[in-house]
Amino acid sequence: MAHHASAKKRIRQDAKKRIQNRYYKKSARTAINKLREMEDGKEAAEFYPKVVSMIDKLAKKNVWHKNKASNLKSSLSAHVKRLG
Repeated sequence: MAHHASAKKRIRQDAKKRIQNRYYKKSARTAINKLREMEDGKEAAEFYPKVVSMIDKLAKKNVWHKNKASNLKSSLSAHVKRLG
């Protein structure tokens, strides 16, 4: 157990951030799955920028690695192009 005030604060902050990260990661995964299940090209093309924005935000905050984000965006872009 932490004994210093700064260490206790860091534990509180980490717990709060972990919950936020979990929420944003789950939201992004749900959006990605929703995009992958779409079969209408026009609808997918409209939804794609929102998903890319979510992915970029996670990569910017180092929740996801930048290469993972890039790979996801690439595969989703190819999916949208196949539909269109």
